[in-house]
Amino acid sequence: MTLRRIQIVAGLGFLLFSTSANRIDLVTRVDAQSDSALYGSVLGPDRLSADGEGLLRNFLDSGEMPDLYWPNFANYRKEATEFYDAFSDSLPWIQQGKPTLQARAIIQSLKSAAEKGLRPEDYDGPQWDERLSKFDRSTVVPESDLVKFDLALTVSAMRYISDLHIGRVNPRLFHFGLDIDHQQIDLSEFLGQRLVGATNVESVLISVEPPFPIYRRTEDALKKYMEFARVDGGEHLPTSAHEVKPGDTYAGLPRLAKFLTLLGDLPEQFGEVHAEGRYQGAIVKAVKHFQRRHGLEPNGILDTPTLKKLNIPLSRRVTQLQLVMERMRWLPRQFDPPPIVVNIPEFRLYAVNGEYRSAFTMKVIVGKAYGHQTPVFASEIKSVIFRPYWNVPESILKAELIPHLQKNPSYFSKNSYEIVDRNEQVVSEEAGSKEIIAQLRGGKLRVRQTPGPENALGLLKFEFPNRYAVYMHGTPAQQLFSRSRRDLSHGCIRVEDPVELAKWVMRNMEEWSEENIRAAMNGEKTMEVKLKVPIPVLILYNTAVVVEGGEVHFFDDIYALDAALEHALAQDRPYGVAEFPTKQ
Repeated sequence: MTLRRIQIVAGLGFLLFSTSANRIDLVTRVDAQSDSALYGSVLGPDRLSADGEGLLRNFLDSGEMPDLYWPNFANYRKEATEFYDAFSDSLPWIQQGKPTLQARAIIQSLKSAAEKGLRPEDYDGPQWDERLSKFDRSTVVPESDLVKFDLALTVSAMRYISDLHIGRVNPRLFHFGLDIDHQQIDLSEFLGQRLVGATNVESVLISVEPPFPIYRRTEDALKKYMEFARVDGGEHLPTSAHEVKPGDTYAGLPRLAKFLTLLGDLPEQFGEVHAEGRYQGAIVKAVKHFQRRHGLEPNGILDTPTLKKLNIPLSRRVTQLQLVMERMRWLPRQFDPPPIVVNIPEFRLYAVNGEYRSAFTMKVIVGKAYGHQTPVFASEIKSVIFRPYWNVPESILKAELIPHLQKNPSYFSKNSYEIVDRNEQVVSEEAGSKEIIAQLRGGKLRVRQTPGPENALGLLKFEFPNRYAVYMHGTPAQQLFSRSRRDLSHGCIRVEDPVELAKWVMRNMEEWSEENIRAAMNGEKTMEVKLKVPIPVLILYNTAVVVEGGEVHFFDDIYALDAALEHALAQDRPYGVAEFPTKQ
């Protein structure tokens, strides 16, 4: 019998990985030894009559049951059929006419799905109390109700496990460059062999989630922000015609103090601020802390950008954390060696060490939000190029360089550009001539910038194969890293400290000390060095990051990818609709 497989998605988050390298093996070993039993408990599931079997088969054959919140379960019909085939059409979640302990434990998880960033109604969360109450009100529940209860739990559990494991939306929907065929799990087998007789349902369910500590930190932060959103009144801080600087009076001080105390930016002992008080002292320090957490310049001034972020509803922050958890479920469960991760909205790179903790971090510059977005994808750094040429992309050549050349015929020579033919031979003719410009526009000639400190790529380039022609490199424009918002490139990723990154990716190559790296950068020739072991690299997109210690940082949705994912998740047809690519 062909078994439908649920795929674990490779790809998107980051620093997501500060965990012990043995975590995955440990979870698997514990679950296998103590949290599973093959096909039911000692008593065994209740058998069905011929009528009961017929009712169950009718539901399974049609792939639809009206009692479900989402009645159409066609996407899970094969798995559900295989599951009941293995139990010979008995009811695995019912013993002696009552729900098993495992069934009740699973139901509790389904009802609490919001704490995982999921929607409880997708798993019939609001309906389970009424279903369970039938067993409390009556000593004998009709067999038809038992069948409906059992099948509803099977389908809901499959939906929940799938969503918990790989997310509700397939990243292919957004054309991300991710490998989603990395690992697999069989739902019918998982339920039958891991859950029906589990001694610890919670640990079995945890085993399908991302094993990274940042996932747990994000889960904890989500719970906190759900509570913050529940208790906060949502009152807006008043705007001001002028920036409110330390020492100024501000009518919104009581609300500001209360809000910052709730979020933890202002210690509780400083939370009492009177309306007539001045904006000074501890509350200025708290605003600076808030600004740092939200990607703003920590100047302590209540300017327009700061007030705008202070007035963002906490329900929006809840949504951001939910989207992060969804994207984490698209990631592979382990890396060898650990990855280098770039988080686009944060404008930051993280290098992860052998213990899956951050070895170092640095600022980056990413593609412009309008027209030159850096793509989301996974690859491997395979080589480092010292003193690289910059081969100018055709789009940049036509849109930017040729217009400069037409205004100033010496523009190319002053900026170290040279024209080459298809055989890489330098063309000596006058760059600004009509003939040369025509050949440049027609693609017969191209332009490259010669190596050197003023080269747009700096003195180091990190190559990883991808269909987007994106790579990481240095830059002579170091002053741009002082900006808080750094979407300034044509799509490639400029790194703040290329030497530190080169030392890291070449750390297992003894001949490449920092001294030798700098010597090659300042040498006279272009040199490509192949890495002995390719380094995984993930270019990810998360607008919320929960750092070690639990502090939550939020960033702007600069590419509107949060909005796109939120729209996809809001579709009221996640199950049984083949044309909507939420399941593959």
